[in-house]
Amino acid sequence: MENLFVGLSSQDTALELSGQLNVLAASLMKISNDLRWMNSGPLAGLGEIQLPALQPGSSIMPGKVNPVIPEAVAMVAAQIMGNHTAITVGAQSGTFQLNVMLPMITLNLLQSIEIAANASVQLADLAIKGFTVNQANLQKTLDVNPILVTALNTVVGYEKGAAIAKEAYRSGKPVLEVALEMTDLDEATLKQYLNPALLTEGGNPKI
Repeated sequence: MENLFVGLSSQDTALELSGQLNVLAASLMKISNDLRWMNSGPLAGLGEIQLPALQPGSSIMPGKVNPVIPEAVAMVAAQIMGNHTAITVGAQSGTFQLNVMLPMITLNLLQSIEIAANASVQLADLAIKGFTVNQANLQKTLDVNPILVTALNTVVGYEKGAAIAKEAYRSGKPVLEVALEMTDLDEATLKQYLNPALLTEGGNPKI
């Protein structure tokens, strides 16, 4: 810092550090909520992944496995966000070179650092590291997704593609199965066009 009087008159450095912790907290909460949604199920939720069963059972639903680590990390993130608001108020409360809120700024900043570090490790080790992917459920959801029909537009035309998508949505059948019924394309060709991995490479797959 070129001008040391700035360090005496403001708490910008502490506030900037708290701001970075606030950004981290937002990311931790986003990741935690994504994990909770992907873990939801197995019948009424997404059921895309299965988190480790750290505390199997529920007070109201026997056999239910709660996503306790993501839930705990979300609470930590909320605390860090609250600490940042308090630190923000404290940083602007100084008068000239005196700031009576320094103890509160220090306490909240140290707490945010500690709980952010602990929560990050727990989320990585007890949730992310051990979850499994429900491949069958993901494949089932992908197979009936009407957006796959977009790949057929240049082959069968927009109107036919739209009709296939609507029928797949109405019947709940896989797009491939409906396309077999409504077009003259063989199964091998359709599998090429409707292959999601190939679609991510851009354009129609080489047939």
